[in-house]
Amino acid sequence: MKRAPAPAKTKPSAPNAEKQLASFIAKFEPKHQALIRAARKAIRKRLPAANELVYDNYNFFVIGYGPSERPSEAIFSIAAAANGVGLSFMHGASLPDPHKLLIGSGKQNRFLRFVSASRLSEPEVEALIAAAVAHSKVPFAKNTRGKLIIRSISAKQRPRRK
Repeated sequence: MKRAPAPAKTKPSAPNAEKQLASFIAKFEPKHQALIRAARKAIRKRLPAANELVYDNYNFFVIGYGPSERPSEAIFSIAAAANGVGLSFMHGASLPDPHKLLIGSGKQNRFLRFVSASRLSEPEVEALIAAAVAHSKVPFAKNTRGKLIIRSISAKQRPRRK
C-alpha cells in the first residue's frame, strides 16, 4: 500500500507571517518590543527591497535582512534576547569600522548593541550599514518590496524577559 504524499510545506502568507512576527515580538519586555519594532521600521525604510528572514530560535529572536531568500546572503540582522537588542553584521569583521563601534572577536560576525532605534540613524552606524550593503555579493532589487519569511521557530527557547 502506498503512502499518501506529505502535504507540501507552504510559506505563510504575508498577513499570517505578520501575525506570527507580532507574537514573537510580544514575548519581550515592552521596552524591547518597542525597540525591535522601531529598528525594523527604520531598516525597512532604508532597505525596502530587503527580504526579512525571521528566526525565533533557542537563544535569540532574529530578523535577518538580505537581497534574497537565502540566509547565506543576509547582510545584517536585528538580534534580540532578554538582555537587549543588537544589530549583527554577518561580515562585520571585514567592514571598515574607524569608530570601533562593532563588538566581537569572531572571524566573521560583529555586532553593536543599541537602546534606541535612533542609533541606526547615527552617521557612523549608517556608514556601517552602507558598507555592509556595498559588501553584499548579491545586489538588492530595485523598485520592489522585500518579503517577510518565517524561517524557523524553536520549540524550546530561553526566556525572552528578565
